[in-house]
Amino acid sequence: MPSLSSPFLLGFDEIERALDRVAKAASDGYPPYNIERIAGEGNTPDRLRITLAVAGFTREQLEITLEENQLVIRGRQTEDKGRQFLHRGIAARQFQRSFLLADGMEVLGADLANGLLSIDLVRPEAQRIVRRIDILARD
Repeated sequence: MPSLSSPFLLGFDEIERALDRVAKAASDGYPPYNIERIAGEGNTPDRLRITLAVAGFTREQLEITLEENQLVIRGRQTEDKGRQFLHRGIAARQFQRSFLLADGMEVLGADLANGLLSIDLVRPEAQRIVRRIDILARD
């Protein structure tokens, strides 16, 4: 991965740290997920949908938070001590999955159906702003 330490890239140190965090988080494969682009209709912008396979989790066991620009999805299952298993192939498991969002991304909502947690995101169209910078003359 190329470094962002070029003298022409000013103020990108935060992005480089974010890329390092993302590279470390990519190694965890649970829970599996999809990311898809959903075409907008008319004047509505395209949306992104993150879908996580969270079979066995109830809505109460899932938590979605937005911490600055980081979308964090957590799942916590507790074991029922009163159950006696003859074979245990499905483990009660906790997870945390994080996605780093670009500035301006908005979370529209989340839905849990058939063991799939879907989170819809949108980035409103950015307005292109050109600003003239005055030059002070010092004599």
